[in-house]
Amino acid sequence: MPKKLIPLVLFIFCCFFSAQAEVDTLAIKSASMQQVLKAGVVTPAGYSRKKSEPYPVLYLLHGYSGNFSNWLKAPRQKDLLQTMADKYQMIIVTPEGGYSSWYFDSPVDKASQFETFITKELVQEVDAKYKTNAVKEGRFISGLSMGGHGALYLAARHPDLYLAAGSMSGTVNIAAIKQEKLLKSIEAVLGSKTENRERFQENSLLYMLPQLKASGLNLIIDCGTDDLLIGDNRELHRRMVYDNIPHDYIERPGSHSWAYWTNSLEYHLLFFQKVRAARSGSL
Repeated sequence: MPKKLIPLVLFIFCCFFSAQAEVDTLAIKSASMQQVLKAGVVTPAGYSRKKSEPYPVLYLLHGYSGNFSNWLKAPRQKDLLQTMADKYQMIIVTPEGGYSSWYFDSPVDKASQFETFITKELVQEVDAKYKTNAVKEGRFISGLSMGGHGALYLAARHPDLYLAAGSMSGTVNIAAIKQEKLLKSIEAVLGSKTENRERFQENSLLYMLPQLKASGLNLIIDCGTDDLLIGDNRELHRRMVYDNIPHDYIERPGSHSWAYWTNSLEYHLLFFQKVRAARSGSL
């Protein structure tokens, strides 16, 4: 290679590799739980060069038995979130949600206050440390399985925080769960089901339609046709249609698996992008 071309090649090489999304691990001191919790933060290409332009943020929740790093490590495409952050020019935050918190503020376990953590402590920390569009119009939330429940649940209870919310294979009816291990995990944060049946219903999305309707949120719900939760998701969709609650509902072939969720993520990002564009008047 001619010597005159070497600096140009090195410049192109450096620019190419410096223009990729970056992944940080953020440690948040949770006052509500008296512990330090982690969150992954993916910033898109060009983030460090744009000194004043704020970015929208997607809060992406993990499922039961997972942790904050699942979305970063479990997909077969290891740079999935980096690719999506670049393509949609969003910050993607993957917070710790506990092994089985169900994203509740537990009335029986002071060490499990994940509603407060996600909606207050985490949002405040992310907005303070990153160039975010720190208003409702700049925030979105989605998740898989337990995280799908968490995303819709938190958005319904805090509609002032999010412009739109999504659920992938969401556990939308915790009041109907009978599988022993899962039931015990919910009882650990809500108390005995036998003694707290109303509490179980009040915290199940199938019974939260008034909150969802009043929220005015833009909602996307999807589930695989071979998923064990497809029946509950179809019922949620049916009830939302009956109650005239606007939402997008999608069924695709697939099971309760990372293959399905990996494919599902971009459907949610496209939906959020359209919601943003409509809100800004560009559609």
